[in-house]
Amino acid sequence: MGGWSLLRPYNPRIRQWAGLRVWVVGGSTGIGRATVLALAERGAQVLVSARGAAALDALVAEHRQSAREQNTQRPLQAWPLDVTDAAAVRTCATEILAQGPLDLVLYCAGHYRAQRATAFDLAEMQRHLDINYRGALHVLDAVLPTLLARGSGHLSLVSSVAGYRGLPQSLAYGPTKAALTNLAENLYLDLQPQGLGVSVVHPGFVQTPLTAQNAFAMPALITPEQAAQAMLDGWSEGAFDIHYPKRFTRWMKLLRVLPHRLYFPLVRRFTGL
Repeated sequence: MGGWSLLRPYNPRIRQWAGLRVWVVGGSTGIGRATVLALAERGAQVLVSARGAAALDALVAEHRQSAREQNTQRPLQAWPLDVTDAAAVRTCATEILAQGPLDLVLYCAGHYRAQRATAFDLAEMQRHLDINYRGALHVLDAVLPTLLARGSGHLSLVSSVAGYRGLPQSLAYGPTKAALTNLAENLYLDLQPQGLGVSVVHPGFVQTPLTAQNAFAMPALITPEQAAQAMLDGWSEGAFDIHYPKRFTRWMKLLRVLPHRLYFPLVRRFTGL
């Protein structure tokens, strides 16, 4: 029989993190920060990048104190980085890779401001594009040649359920996340035969500085720590699509298959927008 099976995981399962090298891009707050700490606690050598050096320093200090209290050694390195600067991303990646190969690269950098077409803001549209999508391309450009040459490693992109279909207030944010989802699907088709793992993460509502802007009730809201655990669970299962919390994201997936004549009035009814 052929080597493909419906029961076969999409990716090699990652269940033991001790000694693995992980680069988390966008790891100083929210989901990224919680994931950094969860991976470090499991013994991974985590290299964390974000634009805010102060937030990174605070994260490293918290991690160092936690490791001291538990009498453990869990290396954590801070690499300040602006993902919109392609040259800086390439330099950072080169220096990180000079230390050793990467087993997982997680792109978690994100920007969100609510926007509707009745108050179109081109600068904000482009800001979302630069951070949420172009930044991911800069990271891919910097790490893919080495990962391909090695024939192993995993790429994971944090998208959002907002990328599933058009939603009110998501004019700037949603299209960039939809682009990330499509990008991940294409990456998987091209890279899985080369021995690389690829996953895309679709969070629902998570308590982060980004969602703190929302003035509406957020169903099935979870903590960053719960989100991080869901991601580790997904990688351990070899999943391609890691979505959470499932009590919310399964409904969002169902909305994807509705015809537009049902989808549009349903969204308006439930959001009031």
